Amino acid sequence: MLSSPASAPTSAAPSRRTLRRLAVAALLLAPLAARPAPAADFDPRVITFGDARQEIKSTPVTQRPNRPLHVYGNTVRRRADRAVRPATSARR
Repeated sequence: MLSSPASAPTSAAPSRRTLRRLAVAALLLAPLAARPAPAADFDPRVITFGDARQEIKSTPVTQRPNRPLHVYGNTVRRRADRAVRPATSARR
């Protein structure tokens, strides 16, 4: 008796569905792997309490670390940093 080709796969190769799932997973996870590490002056805390809050409040805005959702302070620090840094291109 001859077995039909649809009965059982004879090779150990992965199926098309498995390969498709792996490709989709790789495409979805690729941007996460390419993210740069956070800057050294980045503070992940959005809201602080107690001593940490007092420490941040007593520090000048231009010297505080960047924090998520703190648009005003982050903008002030970015503009101050860009004003202090020398230009990278030579202008004549």
